[in-house]
This record gives sequence, C-alpha cells and structure tokens, in this order.
Amino acid sequence: MPQPRRTAFAEGLDQLRAAATTEPGRLRIIGALLALLVVAFGAVTAWQMTDRAAAADDVLTSSQPLSSDAADIYRSLADANTAASSGFLAGGQETAASRDRYEKDIRTAAEKLVNAAANSDPDSPSAATIAKLNRLLPEYKGLVERARTYNRQGFPVGGAYLRYANEKMQEEMLPAAEDLYKKENQRLRADYADATPYPWAAIALGIAALAALAWAQHRNYQRTNRVLNHGLVAATATATVVLLWLVVGHSVARAGLNDSYDHGVRSLNVLHDARIASLKARGNENLTLVARGAETKKVGEKTYDAYDYDFSTDIKALGKYLAAAGELADDAAGESPVTAAVGNMTEWKKRHGAARDQDEKGNYQQALEKVIGTDKATGECFDSVDENLRTALAHEETEFKRAAGDGRDALTGLSAGAAVFAVLGAAGAVLGIGRRLSEYR
Repeated sequence: MPQPRRTAFAEGLDQLRAAATTEPGRLRIIGALLALLVVAFGAVTAWQMTDRAAAADDVLTSSQPLSSDAADIYRSLADANTAASSGFLAGGQETAASRDRYEKDIRTAAEKLVNAAANSDPDSPSAATIAKLNRLLPEYKGLVERARTYNRQGFPVGGAYLRYANEKMQEEMLPAAEDLYKKENQRLRADYADATPYPWAAIALGIAALAALAWAQHRNYQRTNRVLNHGLVAATATATVVLLWLVVGHSVARAGLNDSYDHGVRSLNVLHDARIASLKARGNENLTLVARGAETKKVGEKTYDAYDYDFSTDIKALGKYLAAAGELADDAAGESPVTAAVGNMTEWKKRHGAARDQDEKGNYQQALEKVIGTDKATGECFDSVDENLRTALAHEETEFKRAAGDGRDALTGLSAGAAVFAVLGAAGAVLGIGRRLSEYR
C-alpha cells in the first residue's frame, strides 16, 4: 500500500533539521534569524515612532489650538452677552463701542465655530455640540435685537426679552460651549497619552537584537578565534545607534511634551477658567441692574437677588482660579499679569459693593454710574482683569508652543532613520554570516 504524500511543510521541517546538523546549515539559520530580528526591531521602532510623532504634532497643531478655540468660543459668547446687557443699561444712548464689542464677539464666535466644525470628525460628539451652537446663535441674536428695539422705544418689555436672551445664553449656549471646551481638552489629553508612553516593544526588540548579535559574535570567536566579524560588527553598530536614538530621542520628546503640559496646558486651562469666571461675574453684575430685583433666589432661609448672588459665586471662582494661575506661573512674565489681575479683582469687589449699596438705597442712577460709568466704574476693573488675563494667556501660549515644539522636533527623522539603519543592519548580519559560509566552499 503506497505511503501518503507528506506535506511541503513537513518536508521543509525535515530539511531544516538536517541543515541544523551541519555548521553551514546552522550559520544560515543564525544569519536569517539575526536579519529578521534586526528588521523587526527597525520596523517596530518606525511604527511606534510614527504614531508618537503624529500624536505630538497633533498636540501642537491640532488639539491644543482647537481647545483654545473652544475656550475663545465660550469667551466670545459670554462677552457678547455682557456687552448686550451693558448696552441695554445705557438705554437709547448705547455707545458705538458697546455695540461694536457685541458685534465683534458674535463674529468671533461664528468664525471659531466654523473652524471647529472643519476640524472635527462629522460623527463626533464635538460636531453635534457645534451644530447646536450654530443653531442657537441666530436665535440669541434675534432676542437681543428685539430687546434693543423695545428698549430704545422705552418699553419695559425690552428687559424681559434681554432676560430671556440671557437665559438662553446661560442655560443652553454657554453650557454647550463649556461642553465643547471639555471635549477638546479630553482630545488634547488623549493626544498626550498617545505621544508620551515609552515604546517598550521597540526597546525590547532592540535589546534582543543586540543580545543575539553579541551571542553570534561570541560563538564565532569560540569557533574561529577571530575577534571581529566586520559584517556582524556593522550590524551591532547600526542596532546600537537606533536603540540609543530611540531611547534618547523619545526621552527628550517626552520631557518636552510633559513640560508643555505642566507649564503650558495646565496654566492655559486655569487662565481660561479665570477669564470665563470674570465674564460671568460681569454679566451677572449688569443683569442685577437690568432685572431690578425681579429675579430672586432662595438659599436656606434667606432670599437673595439672583444675579447678585451669582456674581458673588463667580467672583469667588475667579479668585480661586487666579490663585491657581499664580502658583503655576514659573517666571516673572507669567506671574506679573496674574498678580495685576488679582489687584483688579480686589478693586472690582470694592466698587461692586459701593454700587450695590446705592442700588439698595433706591439710588438706581448712582448705582448705574458705578457699574457702566466713565469714572471709577466696575467696568474699568473688569476690562483690566480681562486684559491682564489676555496677556498671561499669550505668554503661556508661547511657553506651550516652545516646549511642545521641542518635544515634537526631537522625534524628527527617527522613524525613517530606524528603517534605513535596520536594512543596513540586516545586510551587515547577512554579509557577516556569508563571510563565514564562504570558508566552507
């Protein structure tokens, strides 16, 4: 009875076993394994470094700028709401500056929303939030225009329209903008998480490749008493260069990116939060006078003016954020504007107290002058806080770009270099083993 034909795999395995019983066969197997290991080291290094370099580039050019854009959307919307209430308080004598500020904020918000939409994935949660804000923005503008129209005509219903516009802003638009800001910050943190982990798989393969090359050279020395094999030495040198480049380059990149987060992103987040708190406080301060006590809030056994109570909450938050920003500032250029903003906030609280005292005494016009007037009004303090925070944000933005740029640049060329050196190393291993095989011919 004929024997069944053996598979090609089984026959190949037998040939491999037979080859392994001779020195030339063993050398061929060693050469193939060395070349494969070096190539695998280069390929995994190129793959992992490509991913990390892309994530580092996203941190610098995509996710952080979009996070700042989301904060600017929030700020522009909140400032527009503040400008609208300031213009309303001025009555028919709304200033051109107040009107221009409102229009500029609305344009900025619309432009930033277009930019955010262009850079977000179509089915992402951010895209849905952006679509919601794009729908609400014209609705809010329409309410503000109605409030202005009735206010110019002296109709009290204008105040109701403005309060309705403020509710839409405070209860729908600003929470949506804050949600967008949080989502973009999560995306930024995810990019940092992709860019900074050590490439342990590549490092392990590099160590394994060097160990295998060292073993092959030791084996060669034991059998031939020759200290050096030029091909194997070349392969060892290339693998060593790639491994050192990998470890040092990634460590430098990781240090730069961590520095950009610790001394850039964290400060930027706190400063954005401080700016938002100051805008909320200013808006509520204005609306305290617009509502004239029509909105109240009960806390425990006490009843407060709703907007004045929210002002107190916001100003406390502003103080907390400014304190955190001062602690995070690591040089005089970053600390100085924060310190100035703290002084502005302190004066603001004092002037606000004087305005509230006049309003509670029934001196509405005097209270109005202390809030939107031209001489020592609370508006001056708010503008100074906002300007100092803008200066601090610009400084921290520069610090972030410098550190993140250094981190990204440290990875430049590493992927391509690893691939090239891997090919050269594999060729060196094959040539080195080929030199030994030639002695058997």
